[in-house]
Amino acid sequence: MPQTLHIERHFTAGATVRDIVIGMSDGLTVPFALAAGLSGAVDSTRIVITAGLAEIAAGSIAMGLGGYLAARSDAEHYASERRREEQEIVEKRVAEIEEVREVLRSYGLGEVESDRTALALSERPAAWVDFMMRFELGLEAPDPKRALTSALTIAGSYIVGGFIPLSPYMLLAHARQALYISVLVTLLALFFFGFVKGHFTGANVLRSAVQTTLIGGVAAAAAFGIARLIG
Repeated sequence: MPQTLHIERHFTAGATVRDIVIGMSDGLTVPFALAAGLSGAVDSTRIVITAGLAEIAAGSIAMGLGGYLAARSDAEHYASERRREEQEIVEKRVAEIEEVREVLRSYGLGEVESDRTALALSERPAAWVDFMMRFELGLEAPDPKRALTSALTIAGSYIVGGFIPLSPYMLLAHARQALYISVLVTLLALFFFGFVKGHFTGANVLRSAVQTTLIGGVAAAAAFGIARLIG
C-alpha cells in the first residue's frame, strides 16, 4: 500500500526575522521623528534630508554594532557554559548523571528508562554535554557566522526603514508638506511590514499588521512629540 510522504514545514529563520524587526522598526521610527521634528522648526527639505541621512548612517552603524556584540556575547556565554559542563561531567560524574535522570523524568520517562538512558549518555561525553547544554541549560550551539550576519541584517534593515519616512522630503520642495506624506508612508510601511512579518512567522497576518502599525505609530508619535518639545 503506497504511503503518503509526510513533509513538515517549520519556520527556522526566527533569529533573522528578529534582526529584521529590530532594524526595520527603529529605522522607520527614529529617522521619522528626526525629520518630523525638524519640519516644525525649518521649512527646508535640504536640511531635513542632510540630517536624516546622517542619522541613518549613524543609526545603522550603532544598531549593527549592537547586534554584533549581542551575538558575540551569546557565543562566548555558550562556550563558557560548555567548558564548565565538560569539566563537571569529569569531576562530578555521579551528580551529573543524576541531573540527566531528573531531566528525563521531567519529560515523563520512568525510573528504569531514565537510568538506562542516563548511563548510556555517560558513555558518550560529547553527546552528554550536548544533552546538558540543551535540556538542562536551554542553550543551543550558536552559528559561528551569526555575529556578522546579525550586524549586517540589522544595519541593512535600518537603512531600508530609514529611507521610507525620508523619501517624501527627497521628492517635495516644502518640508511641512512632505511631513504629512511621510506620516502616511510610514504608517503604510508599518502595516505592510507587520503583514509580511506575520506571514513568515505563522501568526495572524492582519493582527500582526495592526499590532505593528499601532506599536510603531505610538513609538513614532512619542519620538516626534519629544523632538518637537526639544526643538
